[in-house]
Amino acid sequence: MLPDKKIISTDFLVIGSGISGLTFALKTATKFKDAKITIVTKDEQSESNTKYAQGGIATVYNRTVDSFEQHINDTLVAGDGLCDEEVVKMVVGDAPDRLQELIDWGTQFDENENGDYDLGREGGHSQNRILHHTDITGAEVERALLAQVNALKNIDFLTHHYAIDLITEHQTKKRKTKRNGKISCYGAYVLDEKNAKVKTFVSKFTVLASGGNGQVYETTTNPVVATGDGIGIAYRAKAEISEMEFIQFHPTALYNPGEYPAFLISEAVRGFGARLRNYNGDFFMHKYDERQELASRDIVARAIDNELKKSGKPHVYLDCTNLDMDKFKEHFPNITEKCASLNIDVTKDYIPVVPASHYICGGVNVNKKAKTSIKKLYACGEVTRTGLHGGNRLASNSLLEGLVYAHNAFLNISKKYDNAKMPTDIPVWNDNGVIKNMEKILIAHDRNEVKTIMTNYVGIVRSNERIKRAEKKLRVLYEDNKRLYDHSELSVDLCELRNLITTAYLITQFSKKRTVNCGGFYSLDCISK
Repeated sequence: MLPDKKIISTDFLVIGSGISGLTFALKTATKFKDAKITIVTKDEQSESNTKYAQGGIATVYNRTVDSFEQHINDTLVAGDGLCDEEVVKMVVGDAPDRLQELIDWGTQFDENENGDYDLGREGGHSQNRILHHTDITGAEVERALLAQVNALKNIDFLTHHYAIDLITEHQTKKRKTKRNGKISCYGAYVLDEKNAKVKTFVSKFTVLASGGNGQVYETTTNPVVATGDGIGIAYRAKAEISEMEFIQFHPTALYNPGEYPAFLISEAVRGFGARLRNYNGDFFMHKYDERQELASRDIVARAIDNELKKSGKPHVYLDCTNLDMDKFKEHFPNITEKCASLNIDVTKDYIPVVPASHYICGGVNVNKKAKTSIKKLYACGEVTRTGLHGGNRLASNSLLEGLVYAHNAFLNISKKYDNAKMPTDIPVWNDNGVIKNMEKILIAHDRNEVKTIMTNYVGIVRSNERIKRAEKKLRVLYEDNKRLYDHSELSVDLCELRNLITTAYLITQFSKKRTVNCGGFYSLDCISK
């Protein structure tokens, strides 16, 4: 692996190509036509958590029956007392304008027979307010945004480029931290996987939009690229991180051993009327919450987990058999097709489901303007902790959050762009002293070990003893990975493992400090609200 000794200058460096990164890049490139915007993404252009979002985007559209107050209240209830109410009001109030922009950019949402948008409903929502595109809303959003972004000549879109670390005073060694303790971001070191080079990008502003870390668990709905890279590089750069203990487990991933990642059975299916049955075929949600199947995700996931522990069986069932099947197949064609491929006829067969890691509510701290604690570093999307989700994200609020915070980052940076200067005296990547014969089996083994530790000890239900065991085992993995990283040739696999261990450690440490059960955090040794 050779460092590229050429410094690459770009006005805006965007790390990630989901809804947040693409929205920011599109807005910025449109406004500043003479600026250079560079997007780096670790896989293909569309490969992101956004692509796999099924349900849709929540917004108050039909104000005859719905209201901002209701959407705000639903979000606060789901967040279990930990939301920032001012942030919730801002995001909910901004939703209609951000949705209209998506529509103007060509995103197509489903309509009903009257020509109005067909509004879905999911767990935790008091009204039908989810705009969707059948059961592949995220893929449709990605399609529309990519079409817009790829039409702009001042955006350089680099695939198979993996952000290794942010460049701050720590890397440069020539700059002194400001007296107020603030550090600045000057760009990032990026691995060009296809050409086997580490490139040095310097930028006036850097935007982290790299998604979540679902791959830290054995069963997840997240794609294989979701390895917590943004949180990892921000943590190493000394950005403020918080509320990492709040992991949202989606209650209904399709039980299909050997398939990875897990196929998601959208929450909208329960919103459509499907009901949960245990392995014996009995309904059970009435025992856990008066909202039954429409309770928030943390409640439903823990209910299923409890039923699995009581029965010792590998899954429960989702019953769709009494629904209007013509409309069901119209709304959920991909789910219907996927089940059929496994010889599950949704018209007469129950769908086997299990909870799966789905979303992290904590992450890199940002304010309402999407600013992190590091100067010139902004962040938006799942990589962040904004205060919107609190202890548990309300369904279909995530894509909305990404839109709003990408917009806010754009607005704030726009005010500063004219006076911003390109960083200088930035050193290229130092690759001295590495070996070339790294054993890939060590990385694969350690990656699986992280997943096993987190699933067994820091999953849906935790305890002090489980967390201590996880902490001890992760410390060993960290030391092993550090030796590999310091003395081996860089690869995406090695860097991903580094970030998986980092985020697993952070989840464990934040879990260790929490004393009250709320939202997506539940420990046998903590008190409940």
